[in-house]
Amino acid sequence: MKGNFVTENYTYFADLATQLTEIPADTIVSRTLYSGDEIKVILFGFAPGQELSEHTAARPAILHFLRGEAKLTLGGETQTAKAGSFVRMAPRLPHSISAESEVVMLLLMFATGH
Repeated sequence: MKGNFVTENYTYFADLATQLTEIPADTIVSRTLYSGDEIKVILFGFAPGQELSEHTAARPAILHFLRGEAKLTLGGETQTAKAGSFVRMAPRLPHSISAESEVVMLLLMFATGH
C-alpha cells in the first residue's frame, strides 16, 4: 500500500519527509499529525535561516530530523542536527533551533503522567 492513512486505530505516513513539500521563504510551518492524551506529533518545516529562539517545554520531547541541517542549543550546549539526527529532551530543558538549510523535523511531545 502507498499513501497516508489515518484511522481510529492507527496513523500511517509512507514518507514523513515529503509531507511538507513547500516551505515558503522566511517562514516556519507546522502540521499536527496526531494529537492524543499520551502523545502529540507535529511536523515542522523551517526555511533556511529561520529559528526558534530559546524556550522550554513542560513535557518530555523527541526531535527527529528528516531533512536539512540545523544548529541546536540544548541546555547551553551547541549541536549540529541533520537528516537522521535524534534528540531526547527532558521537560524544561532550554533549547533553540536555527535552520542552516531547509529543515523538516518531527516533534513528539509526551504526557508527563501527572
